[in-house]
Amino acid sequence: MDPSRKRRIRFVVALSVAVLLAGALAYTSFSASSEARTPSQLQAAQAGQTYQLTGKVVAGYKQAGETTYFKVRDRNGHVSVPVRYTGPLPDPFRADREVVIDVRKEGGTFVGQKDSLVTKCPSKFSAEKTNT
Repeated sequence: MDPSRKRRIRFVVALSVAVLLAGALAYTSFSASSEARTPSQLQAAQAGQTYQLTGKVVAGYKQAGETTYFKVRDRNGHVSVPVRYTGPLPDPFRADREVVIDVRKEGGTFVGQKDSLVTKCPSKFSAEKTNT
């Protein structure tokens, strides 16, 4: 067999395998993701199912040992849901800070899964009034 033909066949096979692997990686990445839900979207949540909750922490949260009781409200609304989270809190956790947490509904409370609480930093690039 001609050496240039062998190289061409190897190249086509390697390129095909690379395209298949890239497609499998993209499919796995996008099919495993879930959209974060706001408190108003979780009003009709099913018990026992896990959801990713996003919103702002309402002032007046309480801590008892490693367990923190707080409410998360919609960014621009007044609907809030109670959350019970056991585990370490991120340093920037405080009232009016936006958080993302994996929760499971138990009764009327959402129970946060350990090590899933993440705070989102406020934008440093928000529009500010400047006098020029």
